[in-house]
Amino acid sequence: MKKGVLLMILTALSAVTFAQSQPEEVTSRNSWLKLGVNAGVPFGNLSKTSNFTLGAELKGQVMSTNHVGLGLTTGYNHFFPKDGFNNFGTVPLGLFVRYYPESRGFFAGTDVGYSFVTGVDGATGGVYVRPQLGYHNYSWNIFAFYNGIFRSEENGSSLQYAGIGATYNIRFHKRS
Repeated sequence: MKKGVLLMILTALSAVTFAQSQPEEVTSRNSWLKLGVNAGVPFGNLSKTSNFTLGAELKGQVMSTNHVGLGLTTGYNHFFPKDGFNNFGTVPLGLFVRYYPESRGFFAGTDVGYSFVTGVDGATGGVYVRPQLGYHNYSWNIFAFYNGIFRSEENGSSLQYAGIGATYNIRFHKRS
């Protein structure tokens, strides 16, 4: 089932990527970095060991059309433990797609990729999916999200949490 979901997500991302006309060159009008923070509340098995999570994220986005943004994403999420458990974190590496119906207003999107687990001996990461709904303007994105890291049974249970986040758009400027 997990492989089927991953295949569907990758197929959808591929369709969006290749169906849109690509920009001729990367400029300050069609590309920028997004620097952000997020906070979340674990649920499922993760809620037995962690109280909450705080994270930082970095994204590089290119607008393939006026309404669709594509890019790469990474960051770090720190999980604060309950008594008797240890701190740990995750480092996601992925792709993302965003749909912006208007130049200002609501947006929808998802991140997909692989998330590495840090701070736990012998722990491995897993495929992650992070759908988001939010509000955007020229400089900011504010959003709610679900984050699921799906690991194989022998590597431990899935890591799931939901939260809120914000990113600031850092635009490239041409030198004169």
